[in-house]
Amino acid sequence: MLLNIIIIIFLIVLAIFLLLLEIFLLPGITIAGIGGILFGLGGIIFAYTIGTMAGHVTLALAVLIFTGLFFWLLRSKSFSRVALKTNVDSTLASVRNMGLEVGEEGIAISRLAPIGKARFGNLTVEAKSTGEFIDVDTPVVIVRIDGYNVVVKVKEDINNTNHN
Repeated sequence: MLLNIIIIIFLIVLAIFLLLLEIFLLPGITIAGIGGILFGLGGIIFAYTIGTMAGHVTLALAVLIFTGLFFWLLRSKSFSRVALKTNVDSTLASVRNMGLEVGEEGIAISRLAPIGKARFGNLTVEAKSTGEFIDVDTPVVIVRIDGYNVVVKVKEDINNTNHN
């Protein structure tokens, strides 16, 4: 009988440890969480094979101990050393606020396939072509500005147009 109690206590303690480890330290569903559930079920089922009262007591104690430890760990400063404390305070600047205008001419500084980098004056922005690929060092012109996107096309050279 004493050996059965030791086995039940071992299984339940191991289950609680693995479940708390899963909740607080390991992201996602891992072997620790699955193992914690299996050990917990194994301990409770084993307690019920001894007797109904033993099963009820084991189940109640396991839930109380797990809940108590869970809330104690939430309130304690134990995890403040491993918790992520970085705040992101940067914002994405809208292209509209950069002073670019439709019709402004620039140059592709990377291949636009269909997205790449283009330079307009001393300002480098991410540009999107109207559909065709644009090679590096090709003159481009802004067709439209959509929020954070600068849509460009190849600047057509006036000297290369065909006149009949």
